[in-house]
Amino acid sequence: MSHPSPGADPSSILGVATGYMAAKQLFAASETGVFAALADGPATATEIAGRAGLPQRTARILADTMAALGLLTREDGRYANTPATAAYLAGDAGGIDLRPFLAFLDAISYPHWLGFAATTRSDKPQQLDMAGERMQTFMTGVMTYNALHARMLAENFDFTSHSRILDFGGLSGSFLIEALKAADKAHGTFLGPADFTGFATTAFEEAGLGERTAVVEADPLTGELPDGFDCVLMEHVVHRFDAEQNKTLIERARQAAAPGAKLVLLDFFLDEDPEQRLIDALHAGEYLVIDGTVVYPEAEVRGWLTDAGWEPVETRALPGSPRIIIAEAR
Repeated sequence: MSHPSPGADPSSILGVATGYMAAKQLFAASETGVFAALADGPATATEIAGRAGLPQRTARILADTMAALGLLTREDGRYANTPATAAYLAGDAGGIDLRPFLAFLDAISYPHWLGFAATTRSDKPQQLDMAGERMQTFMTGVMTYNALHARMLAENFDFTSHSRILDFGGLSGSFLIEALKAADKAHGTFLGPADFTGFATTAFEEAGLGERTAVVEADPLTGELPDGFDCVLMEHVVHRFDAEQNKTLIERARQAAAPGAKLVLLDFFLDEDPEQRLIDALHAGEYLVIDGTVVYPEAEVRGWLTDAGWEPVETRALPGSPRIIIAEAR
């Protein structure tokens, strides 16, 4: 009896199937301070155990797994942070501390994924429990992830030629803060509902940008719009609304823009490439199981843009973050 695919390598299947083991060990390494224990330099498993207050066996397991995943290096029995873990998981003051986001994934997201089989059959999210400290874990995690996206956007899109920037319907002031740091002569306006404007105002003041920002409390779908902006940001807006609402939002963004203005629309998208970008597809499942929101096909979003008077110019992937569709106002 012959095998159907002689020599076929099952490694890719097993790599995905055991991925939850890697994720849970990453969450544990972050929570217990393995990466922080290496902030001052390489260490053995015994030294990590002492610095982090862990059993030696546990420290060795976590350190070996993180090294196997490329999140630590291991040489002559000594472990060290990679540039990425040093910047994002070890408490580097100059980086963005992603540990609150990992805590969100562990405490909020992961339990939802245990019910993903039911979600796939019903097309309905799992019940979202925000009782007690879970709301704080949720909000801190989401805002941390947004801060990463904002930093990656500012590093991969040139804001310096813009003087009036509108953040239209976004969730976080982080994006406008990073844009204004890059374009140090620009003025920014944040427009959103009351649930978000308070947080944005505080963020702008703490960043020392109060005099260069304005906050407009308005419903992005129906509220009065300022206009004349040469750059409009729509970050993490599209996935939160249905198709008809998105058409309206994109049309209103065009109304707020001056002729020739740039639109930077940031979100996760499904694509038509031979290999779908993984992080976007994973977030399609994440948004579905968490709250039922939608990761749309890029082609559909581009159609909305064209119909609303925008000319899509480029789609650009941001490292470890969503993609941006860059468009110009016709």
